[in-house]
Amino acid sequence: MPEVTSPATPLEPGTSADPSPTPGDYGVGARFTLLPLTDRFVEVITDALAVDRPAGLEVVTDDVSTFVRGTESDVVGYLTAVIARAARTGVHTVAQVLLSRGCPGEVACEVADGVAFAPERLAPIPATGLRAAAHWSLYPLHDGPDGDHMSAIYAAIDGARERGTLTRSEHFATRLDGDLADVLTTIGDAWLTVGRSVRHVATHATISLNSPTTSSPAGDR
Repeated sequence: MPEVTSPATPLEPGTSADPSPTPGDYGVGARFTLLPLTDRFVEVITDALAVDRPAGLEVVTDDVSTFVRGTESDVVGYLTAVIARAARTGVHTVAQVLLSRGCPGEVACEVADGVAFAPERLAPIPATGLRAAAHWSLYPLHDGPDGDHMSAIYAAIDGARERGTLTRSEHFATRLDGDLADVLTTIGDAWLTVGRSVRHVATHATISLNSPTTSSPAGDR
């Protein structure tokens, strides 16, 4: 069973004993499942997973999901490309995406207790021309006994509002709408922003494209 270290009080934002740990050292990565709603799902999934990937990006697919490890920008950029490739078939496409960075949380982790590190921002992702809707949740998991995780979540929601992807609050989630690249950039930027002061941050999103039942902006209640 993986060894789990006890929680430690996070450092101030931007503080780190190592200014640039590797993604493997810091436990940066993603797991996602692609769900094209079509009888041709095998073809759509395998074709989407075959998109070009950045050098050094680790991608491992099993019978449940696909694991991705690399820099935050490479991971989010690859997810955007894969989901876009599937959605461009025109079929209703759903993706379950989990991003995680920091320790505990990875099978093995080499970061000393108390270290919090995150790059400033994600690399820009070109617009895809694909409209996406997402239910998104953000989890600051290692903010110490006196941590105020809700302030980080509210700041992330403000960031979504500024980007123009925020639609509304939902039960246990926040609704995002916009170009697929903008939606994933919103999610990724929040992941990094919280990660500058919280050592272990996870975020989850269910992303839908080409849905035959598109919700109204005010929500269908």
